[in-house]
Amino acid sequence: MGAVNVVRLSECSQRQREQLIKRSELDVASVILRVCKIVADVREQCDAALLDYTERFDGVKLSKGQLRVSAEEIRAARNEVGADVSKAIKQAAKAVAKFHEHQMPSEWLKELQPGIKAGQLVRPLARVGAYVPGGLARYPSSALMSVIPARVAGVKEIIMCTPPRRDGKIDPATLVAADIAGASAVFKVGGAQAIAAMAYGTETIPKVDKVVGPGNVYVVAAKQIVSPDVGVDFAAGPSEVLIIADGSADPECVATDLVAQAEHDPSAAAVLVTTSEKMAEEVCGFVNRMLGESPRKDIALRSLERYGRILVARDLAEAIKFANEYAPEHLQLMVERPEQVLKQITNAGAIFLGPYAPVAVGDFAVGPNHILPTGGVARWRSGLSVLDFLRLPTVQSLTESGFKRIAGVVEKMAEVEGLPGHAQSISKRLRRR
Repeated sequence: MGAVNVVRLSECSQRQREQLIKRSELDVASVILRVCKIVADVREQCDAALLDYTERFDGVKLSKGQLRVSAEEIRAARNEVGADVSKAIKQAAKAVAKFHEHQMPSEWLKELQPGIKAGQLVRPLARVGAYVPGGLARYPSSALMSVIPARVAGVKEIIMCTPPRRDGKIDPATLVAADIAGASAVFKVGGAQAIAAMAYGTETIPKVDKVVGPGNVYVVAAKQIVSPDVGVDFAAGPSEVLIIADGSADPECVATDLVAQAEHDPSAAAVLVTTSEKMAEEVCGFVNRMLGESPRKDIALRSLERYGRILVARDLAEAIKFANEYAPEHLQLMVERPEQVLKQITNAGAIFLGPYAPVAVGDFAVGPNHILPTGGVARWRSGLSVLDFLRLPTVQSLTESGFKRIAGVVEKMAEVEGLPGHAQSISKRLRRR
């Protein structure tokens, strides 16, 4: 008996399939009342509440003047991380920027009918807030993924909040990444209080138009609470991967990728769907062996026992159907002809093709955003992109002849919907000519 058992999809009832699809869900309801109080305190007490909660939750006593990271702290962080780390962050930042530049939509204005023009403008948000988890962890890549798309979109002011370490400083690699990415300012604030500060503003932290970035259940709850007053992206919960593999895949590589995902978090999900019984058994063996050697064994083991799956499908069609039902954050296609399978994939946050595209390359170096929907949200939502930082207002222009061309349609539609004022706005113009 290992950390994860083999299950044959064809033998599962509908209810069992539903259980297989289930994964960790952030229990927002369990913290909502506590987070409501935090948000209310920040709205009312501003910086004083931030300082109080930072001392309480992060164990760090700061003054108001220490909330914003100084230029001296950024220079010190650059010296601390060294040239090699800075070079790697710069290379990753360049890849992220290049990818997101291709996402930028174009403005256009076209004559759709004689005398009638319509089109689309592209306007960036004025100020956005990026939340980057931190404290005991370090996520410089999340700083790149949240700040760079906003910069590419043309946002003029990008502020970033991240919790301080016990010594009152920000992780130096995260700080260097924020600086390279183009953050306008970085603040030493974490958790729900950071979301509230960016949503409503304090004496030190400016109010933003939209808040983006991943976080724990408190961050997710805070986003829900502030969402009527400020834009938010989506709940990016515990990480997950689903791998479709046929007999051509390397079972050791498959096992490595499952364990790599499981080591993220005890609530992470790592799933294999394979058409090969032999592959399933070999992957099981490799997973158990790797767990014994992993320095994050306890985390990975808890993850695999709760949300790990090794499923055997009758054929690729059954595997693809299950993957689309699961709608994973990350989908790896480790099959002989991944491009053919790709055509049949409808629901996934990010897709990785072939034996040389593990999730890790997307996390750090290729360029697509790694802030992605989890928990099946990929059925209706894509990952973070430049579009999250843009508005696309439409524009319409009509000549007199163009106006007359569609006047009858507008009047009739207004009549159908019982809006006489709309009809009169047309008829009065017609009578004036």
